[in-house]
Amino acid sequence: MARGPKKHLKRLNAPRHWMLDKMGGVFAPRPTAGPHKLRECLPLMLVLRNRLKYALTGREVNAICMQRLIKVDSKIRTEKNYPTGFMDVIDIEKTDEHFRVVYDTKGRFIMHRITKEEASYKLCKVIKLQVGSKGVPNVVTHDGRTIRYPDPLVRVLDTIVVDVATNKIKEFIKFDLGNLVMVTGGRNMGRVGTVVHREKHKGNFDICHVRDAAGNDFATRMGNVFVIGNGNKPMISLPKAKGIKISIMDELEKRKEVV
Repeated sequence: MARGPKKHLKRLNAPRHWMLDKMGGVFAPRPTAGPHKLRECLPLMLVLRNRLKYALTGREVNAICMQRLIKVDSKIRTEKNYPTGFMDVIDIEKTDEHFRVVYDTKGRFIMHRITKEEASYKLCKVIKLQVGSKGVPNVVTHDGRTIRYPDPLVRVLDTIVVDVATNKIKEFIKFDLGNLVMVTGGRNMGRVGTVVHREKHKGNFDICHVRDAAGNDFATRMGNVFVIGNGNKPMISLPKAKGIKISIMDELEKRKEVV
């Protein structure tokens, strides 16, 4: 009989977007309980060892973390398996580097390098709006934050801009037609475009139709959409591809040009 939380994760059962090699050992780092789900996060160990290449082994990652050098959302994290997820800000003050965790157009987490000014805030999607004890209104965000006394105009699916140092709401972006969104789930994960149409289906998933900057249309569930900007202007800097997915053949041609 299992007692307590699971402590292990086999490498073959790890999420594919972690991109771990099959023959690199039996186990994978299992993320601890935290603000992001196990299959929607990237443990700090993989960020430092596999992505940023600051360490060669898990023991070296532990040494870096225990020196209190790594901040996630401006809080020092010493747990090497702490789960970082979409929109999290990772600061390494010793090297004066700042990264935002976002998706590329193939649905994989990438460490997008940002400026110190941009690292002072993050975007959070509102997943619940409620009235707490003593009639205090609050919102719950996608990364587990509960923020009291939001703007009365904020609704579920809207995005709030949070100051990571003070946990206060700076501004908010409505989920409206014409606003810029990034897809955070499904087969269009990581794509960026503007909302052109919303379909409501009673008793089923609502559908959102999105058009990217190249004029390609695609549809996804409403729950997979994350608003990142008013109109065509994003509130965060986007990675290299700017969220435009290209076909395999176009990708091949680009590689040939480089060669």
